[in-house]
Amino acid sequence: MQDSKPRRRVFKILIIVTVIALGGAGASFIYLKAAGASAPATDTAADPDGKEAAESTGDGQKAEAKSKEGENKDGEKKDEKAPVPVSVSEIELGTISSYVSATANLVAEDEVKVLAEAEGRVAVLNVEEGDFVAKGAVLASLVRDDAEIAYKKAQVKASNAEDVYDRNAKMGSQNMISHEELEKTSMENKLAQQELAEAKWRLDKTEIRSPFTGRVTMRGISLGKHVRLGDDLFTVTDFEPLIARIFLPEKDIVGLAEGRDVRITLKADTNVQFEGRIRQISPVVDTSTGTVKITIEAIRPPKQVRPGGFVTVDIVKETRPNVVILPREAVIRELQKAHVFVISGETAEKREITLGLEEGEVMEATSGVAAGEKVIVAGQGSLKNGEAVKVIPEATAQESSTEDKKPEHPARG
Repeated sequence: MQDSKPRRRVFKILIIVTVIALGGAGASFIYLKAAGASAPATDTAADPDGKEAAESTGDGQKAEAKSKEGENKDGEKKDEKAPVPVSVSEIELGTISSYVSATANLVAEDEVKVLAEAEGRVAVLNVEEGDFVAKGAVLASLVRDDAEIAYKKAQVKASNAEDVYDRNAKMGSQNMISHEELEKTSMENKLAQQELAEAKWRLDKTEIRSPFTGRVTMRGISLGKHVRLGDDLFTVTDFEPLIARIFLPEKDIVGLAEGRDVRITLKADTNVQFEGRIRQISPVVDTSTGTVKITIEAIRPPKQVRPGGFVTVDIVKETRPNVVILPREAVIRELQKAHVFVISGETAEKREITLGLEEGEVMEATSGVAAGEKVIVAGQGSLKNGEAVKVIPEATAQESSTEDKKPEHPARG
């Protein structure tokens, strides 16, 4: 009985150990099964030959290669510059001239201030500033009462003196009076006639008349005003012709002659241009300035041109027909050199050019380009030789220019 108890203990211990061992093995099996369910296809138990693992690795390398290839292409695309948008103009043949320019005031050659030649009060006022008047037209009249009285007295005196002289002349022919008496009555008659003429002149001066045909450009009196001898009453101006007097250096008048056509431009509005001609060239040089006075006459100036207006006078010195003409905006100057960009296919070609005469917004090109080629007139500021360009149609370019000029904020009223 005593031997059986230890045996039972040993048996229980073996059972416990066996249960523990079996429990650990089951847990390990469950863990391994769960891990196998989540493991990739590279597990050698599921794929003993390793084919799936190799395919997966190859696909990854291909994807990576494609990704790198795409990055290289994108990089290359980023390195490529987009064509520069430009505007062009076709080079043409034309005529160009060189000018000598000067500025002056366009003035009326005939302009007179009408002064008072008699004293009195203004009784009648017939004209206003701007009115057209003919030569001899009455502009205003002074009160005539005193002058008329003096004239009538002079008439009576002159008539009486004339009668006395006529009577004595008859008597003198019959030797009825002395020669001295006849001479005395003759002198008195002459004096009376002279006084009559003077009274008539004073009466006439009460009427202020226009000295020539023109326009009243200033009125210095008003109705009822008392004027004195020498007062400035009116200014009358003849608008035809209008002239400008310019002064040019002696070297610039070489080759100029009277009758040469000129171009006159109104400074207040450069769109107003009209013709003129050289009317006179001074025969002497001003020793103080070294210049020569030239008188320019305007030919049929527009209505908006007024005497006193500031103008630019351009005198043609040289004219060249049938030459290559470039827009001024196409030319880029660099110190003593100049160049343009010409369209060559889809790129811009830089051309060195030689310039000739310049007139307004055009320039003469004596070398470097030819008529018919298209030259870039906008967008060439930062271009390089051979750079790709895209020509913008003229209408689109104008729309873009208009949009650029729009204000960022609406104007406030």
